[in-house]
Formats: sequence, structure tokens, C-alpha cells
Amino acid sequence: MAGEVEEEKKLSHDGRAIPGIVALNPKPSKGFTSKAIDYIEELIVKLMYGPPRPLHYLSGNFGPVPTETPPVTDLPITGHLPECLNGEFVRVGPNAKFAPVAGYHWFDGDGMIHGLRIKKGKATYVSRFAKTSKLKQEEFFGGAKFVKVGDLKGLFGLLMIKLQILRAKLKVLDVSYGTGKANTALVYHHGKLLALQELDKPYALKVLEDGDLETLGMMDYDKRLVHAFSAHPKVDPVTGEMFTFGRAKTPPYVTYRVISKEGFMHDPVPITIPESVLMHDFAITENYAIFMDLPLCFRPKSMVKENKLAYAFDATKKARFGVLPRYAKNELQIRWFELPNCFIFHNANAWEEEDEVVLITCRIQDPDLEMLNNSINEKVKHYQTELYEMRFNMKTGLASQKKLSESAVEFPRINETYTGRKQRYVYGTVIDSIAKITRIVKFDLHAEPVEGKDKIEVGGNVKGIFKLGEGRFSSEAVFVPQEDGIALVEDDGYLLFFVHDEKTGKSYVNVIDAKTMSADPVAVVDLPSRVPYGFHALFVTEEQLLEQAKL
Repeated sequence: MAGEVEEEKKLSHDGRAIPGIVALNPKPSKGFTSKAIDYIEELIVKLMYGPPRPLHYLSGNFGPVPTETPPVTDLPITGHLPECLNGEFVRVGPNAKFAPVAGYHWFDGDGMIHGLRIKKGKATYVSRFAKTSKLKQEEFFGGAKFVKVGDLKGLFGLLMIKLQILRAKLKVLDVSYGTGKANTALVYHHGKLLALQELDKPYALKVLEDGDLETLGMMDYDKRLVHAFSAHPKVDPVTGEMFTFGRAKTPPYVTYRVISKEGFMHDPVPITIPESVLMHDFAITENYAIFMDLPLCFRPKSMVKENKLAYAFDATKKARFGVLPRYAKNELQIRWFELPNCFIFHNANAWEEEDEVVLITCRIQDPDLEMLNNSINEKVKHYQTELYEMRFNMKTGLASQKKLSESAVEFPRINETYTGRKQRYVYGTVIDSIAKITRIVKFDLHAEPVEGKDKIEVGGNVKGIFKLGEGRFSSEAVFVPQEDGIALVEDDGYLLFFVHDEKTGKSYVNVIDAKTMSADPVAVVDLPSRVPYGFHALFVTEEQLLEQAKL
């Protein structure tokens, strides 16, 4: 089976093989063995998990939409869509196609991409599943078959893992293409739009002329990628290179990679850390890559003994940040810095300033993944997520940090033409209830935060707040510049984000002025179907669409 994976390549529209893309052809099997394992699973669920529970992340607008939406053209628009927005605004998120057999975590849903094609002031909406190996096999069976993060708790979680291993060993499931869901983030590089989830390889997508989305296959970079791929790679806007890493559950636990502007993946650079941790993001500067060894640790033994999820926060450990020359051939030159324990899902940006490397990030105190795994009736714990500046002095070896906001700021985005270079503005979201975004906030890093505040309001380093309004919640805001390249005016551009109105059940795309953060949107696009709350978004420019159309 593995040999088949290596030989298959996706064909382009004119019959040519597309370099680095593997066509998916999983071979699951039905029959007595499959039914016998299903019966065992049903028994385990009945005895150890009990009857189905109403789960928060399968309800309301977190709940999945059951079907894809083919392109719907000429959408109603209030206001106008600026000319610089010609392209496709895409956002990915979890959208479970089949009901779980037991538990469910927000990270568990199948990847669905929601696209808004904008051209000459008009808009088209489409939604498509990323056609992963996992999704294809569950479609073959007509139900959920792969173990979920929401199952991984206690002895029950261990047994569910054993069942998946058994299904794979007896060839009921085909895991030769991985088990990922491509549900977390998107990146564009070397003519390809990639859908990402950090424990798998990327899935290559193509935006068609009418804005529709097609899954081309899995990226293996001509067999050079043999490990997982981060959900948050960084593309240097000046050099055109992409920088990424993969994390694993076995030593050395992290592998760093550089991918050239031409799409060639350079040799792996292993990064050794003490144990497997949840490393979701990293950062680059002009000369360095920054890795985060934070104490949210993979400890399956604790899962069984203490009836917890497999990832547990170790409050006794320090937070460690590794700064490595970004073209290093090995890890010998990495410098590790320590700060008080914390966790970080997302960084905004990083740069160099004299002897220091500066990281702007969203720091979480005392994280708990259980809060993303709750039933509707359980009490929810809020994250204490705040914008921070961290500094690592390459001369003295000392680290420092400074708080820049109150809770709960997440999903930080910038004008990405400044990636790896000093920039001024950060656009974050405020989360007032579990994973529901109520406001978009503009921070000015040149200004000092106002001390003594207990909530986020305009003043100090907060230069603008866009409030969604009662019953309305959004996704992260993506900055689109008025002009390509590093602008003389960094905030000259627009913020795009999906919005859902829980009172009417309708969804929209909002466009607001990033410079003024005016309460009056530049444009509001009415969408023909509900868009569930999801994860990360990207704007693919018209130039990039023309480039990827050649595949």
C-alpha cells in the first residue's frame, strides 16, 4: 500500500503530473471484520461512555452544515467592494460530515473551506469539503470511523485508540495517507493553496474560474516530506520562501523545514526538546526562526490514570523559546530562553531590534483543552488570553515580557507584507464567551497600554474597536492592503471576516476600513447559507489565482 502512495501523482487539467502532489486512493474494506469491530466499539461506548450527550461544538452555529454549497453568484451587497479585493477570500473550519460515535472536540470536524470570490465588485460564495483520505473513507462506510480528540479521555480513550490501530492493522481503514482533516488553516505558496492540519501533510486545493474549490491531493514535496506539517507555516514576503515545522510524539519531537520560492523542500533540521508538546505555531524574523517549547504536554499515561485528555498543562515547568538561525543545517546554533509558564496558540509577528529578537503573541495563562470539549450543560472556563511582547536578548541570553492587553485577545493578524519585519499594527479578536468573537480590535505597538484597565476599550494602544452587535459573532479578521508590497501607510487597507447573526440565522462577510475601524462597514455581503464558526482565513489575490490556474 505504501508503494502505491509513492507512485501516484495528481494529474493536471492537461494530463501532466503535478510535481509534489499525491492523488488519494485509499482502500478501506467492509465485511465481517469491519462489522465485528463496529460491534465491539458499540459495546465499549454503551458500557463506558453512556448515552449520547448534547455537545456544545455540535450545536448552534458551531454545528456543521450538512451539505456543500456550489457557487452562488451575484450575492446581495450593501456598500461596495473595493478594487483591491479582487481575489478569493477563503476560510477553513471543522464541519463534521458524520455524527461522532461518542465524544467530540472542536478540533475534530472535517475541514470545510468557505470561499467568497470577488471580481469587479461582484461576489460569489461556495463551500466545499477538503477531500481528505479520512473523509473519503468515512463516506465509503457512511459513518464516523476514525478516533477523535473528544474520545481521548481516560481508559475509554485508550480503548478507542486501540480500536483504530486494530482497524488499520486488519486493513478495515487505510492509514497510508494519514488521518488528518485539513481543518485548521490555509496558506498560499508556489502556485498552490494549501489546507492544513498540524498532524498531517498539507492538502493542495485549486480555485476554479467561477470561484469553486477542488482538492488536488496531498503534498509530499516529491517524497521529501515524511512527517507532519505545521498549520501555521510562514511565507517571507521578500524572499518568497516558506518556513515550517512538524511536531511528533517521538524524539526529537520537532523537525524544521525551509521551502524555496520555487517549491523545493530543503533537508530536515531536527529540533530536540525534552518531551512531546502541543506546538501549534512558531515565528520567523529576517534571520531567525522561533520555536515554542511550552508545557502543554502529551502524556497518555495521565489520560488513563487521571481521566484527563491526553494533553495536560504542567504548571511546574517554564516556558521555553528557541531562537535558531533560519538557514541553520542543524540545531547546534539554537539559543533557548526561559519565561514564566504559559501557553500560546497564535503569534502575531516577530522581528529583530539591535541585539534582541521581539515576538508579539497571544499568551494564555493556565490553558485547559477541556474547555473545548464540553457538553452544553457543563460550566465553561474562559481562557485568560492576552496580547504580549516578548524579547530575547541574543547577547545576554536574557528574556523579558510585557503585557499589552486585557483578556481575551486571540487570532492576531497583521499586514502580512511585514511578516518577519517590524510592524506597528495588530488586529486581534475579543472572545467574550467560549470561542465566540464579539469584537475586532486594532492595537498600535508604538503606543503604551493604559494601566489599570479591566476591559478592552479605545485608549492607549487600542486605536479602534469594531463591535459586531448583539447576537452577532465573527471569525478572525484578515488584512488586505490597498496596494501590494510594504506600504508607506501600514494600515492602508481593509479587514475581511465572516459574521453570523444568531438572531436571524444568516451569515455575512464584512469588509471594514482597517485605518479608521469605522462602525460603518465598507461592504456587507449576504451569504446564501449558514457559515459555522471556524478557524483561520486567507485572502488569495487575483494574481495568485492566475498563477495557480496553470496547474
